Amino acid sequence: MSGDSCDDAAVQRPYRIMGVLNVTPDSFSDGGRFLDAQAAIAHGLAMEAAGADILDVGGESTRPGAEAVAPEEQIRRVVPAIEGLVARGVRAQISIDTTRRAVAEAAVAAGARYVNDVTAFRQDPDLAGLVADRGLDCCLMHMRGEPRSMQRDPVYDDVVADVKAFLEERLATAVAAGIAEQRIMLDPGIGFGKTVEHNLELLRRLDELVALGRPVVVGTSRKSFLGRLTGREADDRLAGTIATNVLAFERGASVFRVHDVGPVADALAVTAATVRGR
Repeated sequence: MSGDSCDDAAVQRPYRIMGVLNVTPDSFSDGGRFLDAQAAIAHGLAMEAAGADILDVGGESTRPGAEAVAPEEQIRRVVPAIEGLVARGVRAQISIDTTRRAVAEAAVAAGARYVNDVTAFRQDPDLAGLVADRGLDCCLMHMRGEPRSMQRDPVYDDVVADVKAFLEERLATAVAAGIAEQRIMLDPGIGFGKTVEHNLELLRRLDELVALGRPVVVGTSRKSFLGRLTGREADDRLAGTIATNVLAFERGASVFRVHDVGPVADALAVTAATVRGR
C-alpha cells in the first residue's frame, strides 16, 4: 500500500483512515504519550492493526497557541519512529505531518510516502517541489493564520465558499508545481481558524468541497468544538468524533484523520455498508 496513490487505494474501499501519531510533548490530547520512539512505534502498529491505512507522524503540534518547532528538532523526533515502523514491516502508508521541506526530506529518506501540510505549501513553497520530484501523495489544508493566532476572532464572508476558493487555488498551484493531481487530497481544516459555527457549516456543506474532484480529508478527532458542544474533555470526545466522521462520510469525505482508529473504523464500516451496500 505504501507505494499506491490515493486514487489507487480508493478502489479498494470507499474511504481511508489516517491514524494520528503525534511524536510531540504538547499536542492537545496526547502530548508526551508517544514522544519516546518505541512508544510511537508500538502505537503506530496498533493503529494499523485496528484499521489505519495511513499513519500520520508529526513532530510539531499545530494546536491553537502552539509555538513553532525547529526542523532539526522535528527530524530528531519523527525519524526514529518512521524508521522503526518500516523495520517492523508496517504496510500502512506513512505520512509526515510537516510544513518544512527539510523535515519531509528526512522523513521520506526514512520511509514516508505522503506529506500532510497544514499550510498547503505556503510556509515552505519548496516542499511542493519535493512532493513532485519524489512522486509523493499529499494533503493540502486550509488554515486561517498560523497556530499561534488562528483562533483569534476568525471571520469569513461565507466559510464554505472561502475555504473552497482557497483549496481550489492551492490545488492549481500544486499541479503547476508538477504534482500529479491524482496524488492530491484536500482538507477544509476543521478547527483551524474557525468557530464552532464555521466547523458545523463546513461539515453540513461538505459536498461543495467534494465537488472540487479530489478526496476530501476530515479531521474532527477530539477537537475543541466537540467539547464546546458536549461539555466533554479531549480524551472523552469519541462519540462526537464518530458522529462527525459518519456525517462527513455521508456527505462525500473519503479520508478520516483520527486518534481512535478502531471505533471509527467500525463506525465507518457499518455506515458504508448501510449507505453503499456491502
